[in-house]
Amino acid sequence: MALTRPGDRRAGTASARTRAHDVCWHHMRTLALLLAFALVTPAAEIIDASANARIRQEAIEKSQVMRHLSVLADRYGPRMTGSPNYEAAARWAAAELTSWGLKNANLEPWDFGHPGWVNERAAGFLTAPSKDNLVLEVLAWTPSTKGRARSSVVQIEPPSPASKEELTAYLAANAAKVKGKIVMVGKAVAVPVSFAPVNKRQTDEAAKARYSGQGQGGGPRGPGDRPKPDPTKLTTAQATEMIDAWLVSNKALVKVMDGGMAHGMIRAFHNRTYDLKKAVPTVILRNEDYGRAARLLARGEQVAMEFEIVNKLFPAGKTTFNVVAEIPGSDKADEVVIIGGHLDSWHAATGATDNGTGVAAMMEAVRVLQASGLKPRRTVRIALWSAEEQGLLGSKEYVKAHFGTFENPKGAFEKLVAYFNLDSGTGRIRGASVFGPAEAAAAMREILAPFADYGVAGAAATSSRREGGTDSTSFSAAGLTAVGLGQDPIEYFTHTWHTNLDTYERVVPDDMMKASAVIASAVWHVANRNEPLPRFKADVMPKPAVQTE
Repeated sequence: MALTRPGDRRAGTASARTRAHDVCWHHMRTLALLLAFALVTPAAEIIDASANARIRQEAIEKSQVMRHLSVLADRYGPRMTGSPNYEAAARWAAAELTSWGLKNANLEPWDFGHPGWVNERAAGFLTAPSKDNLVLEVLAWTPSTKGRARSSVVQIEPPSPASKEELTAYLAANAAKVKGKIVMVGKAVAVPVSFAPVNKRQTDEAAKARYSGQGQGGGPRGPGDRPKPDPTKLTTAQATEMIDAWLVSNKALVKVMDGGMAHGMIRAFHNRTYDLKKAVPTVILRNEDYGRAARLLARGEQVAMEFEIVNKLFPAGKTTFNVVAEIPGSDKADEVVIIGGHLDSWHAATGATDNGTGVAAMMEAVRVLQASGLKPRRTVRIALWSAEEQGLLGSKEYVKAHFGTFENPKGAFEKLVAYFNLDSGTGRIRGASVFGPAEAAAAMREILAPFADYGVAGAAATSSRREGGTDSTSFSAAGLTAVGLGQDPIEYFTHTWHTNLDTYERVVPDDMMKASAVIASAVWHVANRNEPLPRFKADVMPKPAVQTE
């Protein structure tokens, strides 16, 4: 040990005090920095691994999701808004949810404003110059034929795009040729053979890039930015309404349109006026049949067809329903997490992938939570929408009635923590698009991370309040937190979306079971967070989008 003089001892004591002061100051500075960091850095999500394990076991080993889908598609498909099938499906869903222990199951009525419509029977035949069956679908909200409609066929090719004056002149010049005839409207669509490979799964790299936290993620589907219409030309809807009125006034028997898709696929939509008096019986032929008839006519052959169409209106369908039911919360029961998808479908098939899959997965998610004995702190509500296919009408009505908008909120506006939506077919869930600040997407990314083995890649924030594509945008358009779940494409936009191929057979069971587990876990964790998902603050809330036709 070293020797020190008395003076040196005093110096050593002062030096020790200085060192102690320095250490203390260093610790205080470190704590201050950590506190400042904590104030600007979101806390890590608390992930309940035990709950996830229970959810996975129930969703995979005891799955009922394909049973739900079979009931929706095979028993109640198609589910046109306002039709008896839609109402029956809605009542079945409410009863099923109640049987699992959900509370307050209800068919919430709203005014659709149009009678329900159903095609009960349709058949078409080529009768000259040879005989063959025709593959067709009927345009919704158009009338029946008067028994069997038989006649020679004429084809018209109205100018498009055209001004009102140009179209009026064309129709006047061709009025005599359509009376009492079956009328093919438009040129045959040339659908070339495609040699492009079809990617039915997103690559992991593509999914990670899409849901990395930047960009729009799985945001609103649809055509994106449309070119501005030429104000001197009629829109497609305006031209169609003029042509339909002309066919009615000139007593055409049947209007025939080209499906314009490969391999016999047909997308059949509706008469946008919903008024059967403003249209003649209308069918969409598969492209192969339409093209054949057009080529025969072009060679000067006499072509004849025969159609028998039986459609029926249901006046009671003017009032339709959204289905709602709840798992009540505990200490935060007044706050709500909603999950949903649209229950209605188009009529060309049974509505399996659009959107039987979304409804079945959402129903299965709440069943899994109930069966797993997991009790949420916040109320979990499931909502199944009507009239999505006519313009998101059911979800828009619900948001208007219950929440209002950021600019004009109702009392429940602040109580909605998030709305989750599924509506892209049968593919695995690959990520989430979150309407909200980056912090909301970051939270969802952590919540979804335990399902990376199922292909879930992350979550991306979006600030778009543009409405359209699917029901999540009814919520984001109002300024509410909305989570759109993006999926692998599989065959959705290429084969099943709104087509006559939208059936149970096109669904991948493993994708459905995993989707149900992902949804159940995500909803459970959002419902049990200490704080709601972050929202846009008032000074940075995006402005409402200007909606265009």
